[in-house]
Amino acid sequence: MIKIQVPATSANLGAGFDALGLALGFYNYVEMEESDRVDISSADDMVIPTDEKNLIYVSAKDLFDICGKKLNGLKIVQKNNVPMARGLGSSSACIVAGLAGANHILGNPLTQDDLVDLAAQIEGHPDNTAPALLGGIVTAVFDGRKVHWVKQEVYTKLKFVAIIPDFELKTEKARECIPKEVSHKDAVYNLSRAALFSASLLTGKFENLRTAVHDKLHQPYRMELIPHCREVFDIAYTHGAYGAYISGAGPTIMAIVDEENTYFAGKMRFSLENAGIKHWQVHEFMIDNDGTKIIEK
Repeated sequence: MIKIQVPATSANLGAGFDALGLALGFYNYVEMEESDRVDISSADDMVIPTDEKNLIYVSAKDLFDICGKKLNGLKIVQKNNVPMARGLGSSSACIVAGLAGANHILGNPLTQDDLVDLAAQIEGHPDNTAPALLGGIVTAVFDGRKVHWVKQEVYTKLKFVAIIPDFELKTEKARECIPKEVSHKDAVYNLSRAALFSASLLTGKFENLRTAVHDKLHQPYRMELIPHCREVFDIAYTHGAYGAYISGAGPTIMAIVDEENTYFAGKMRFSLENAGIKHWQVHEFMIDNDGTKIIEK
């Protein structure tokens, strides 16, 4: 039996739609071993598929198939800390866990690059799967077959504060609201801000982040699917956030905050409650620079 630790992720980071993502110090855990049957269970109260449609199992079987190995079954025990359909990479965490676990069981026949490519092919884009595997902040381009990526480890005095509502937003619905075409002006707007985000984060020019997270490709449309979204942005900036953006497809809103802003999370909780925005959770995370880890039991 092996244990796999996979970080939550936050994708897009404002203007970097389907290209930028980072790993957070918040983890799912999966125990896995070969078996003569499919035996899947949850170690918490999360309802999950317990048959061959389970995404961890599907991903593991894909890797076995690629390597020409027969898979009779797996015993899988999931501990699902990352909430589902909240924009924190829950599906990517399952895909990555299945691939990393299966690869380890088979003696690591696939390279790290192979795993990054395969995870993106399963998910359809690399902005969550790549940082889940690699850690840090990852810039990635997926050409349909291969992911061209750069990982940068981030050691900054920043916290990433997830403001998580009590409702789900499926990625499919969040993608349906995005226009098929954009103007040249809007494309330039996003390109410049995505570049500014990475450069500012890594060089410590945090005052640029409020401008860098602005976006015209997806956030204005997804905001309409997230009640109180603009209000939560305003509250975060009132309490000193450097930047705020919709994490992944949403509905979680991520605030980027200086670590010396000690009471930001408490102020957010109080202000949300005071504004009648009830039952939203506020959690502070640091960036995870290591990505997925295999822990031998």
